[in-house]
This record gives sequence, structure tokens and C-alpha cells, in this order.
Amino acid sequence: MRALKLILPAALLMTGFLVCTTSSYGTQDYAKKEKKSCTFCHGKIEAKDAMPKNLNDAGNYYKTHDHKLDGYVPKK
Repeated sequence: MRALKLILPAALLMTGFLVCTTSSYGTQDYAKKEKKSCTFCHGKIEAKDAMPKNLNDAGNYYKTHDHKLDGYVPKK
């Protein structure tokens, strides 16, 4: 019983940590990889949960082409 009091909270804490760290979609790593600013693919900078919703043409292209900008031609 005493071990359960330690193991159960530790397991819940670890599960919460894993869920929170794996639920990110786009990161600043994409910007570093492509050598572009975040606003190249996003209309405006907002809270993290709103970022996937404000993609512009470049962001939608990046999302649908296996996270690559190869072949993307910006509209003028």
C-alpha cells in the first residue's frame, strides 16, 4: 500500500509530462531548418494552440508537402 502511494502519483506525473511534450506540432526547429521566420508560414504570431489555424499559403504548402518548401513559389 505504501508503494502504491508513491508509484501512482509518479506514474500520473510522468504520463502528463509525456502527453504535454509530444503534442507540439510546428516548432522553431522548422524555422531554423528552412532558414525562414515563423511569419513566413503563419499569418501572425499567436498562442501555441492557435498557430496551426493561422497558416498562410506557404504554411499550407509546407504542411501538405512532407514539411518541405521545395518547389514553393510565393504569390506576388
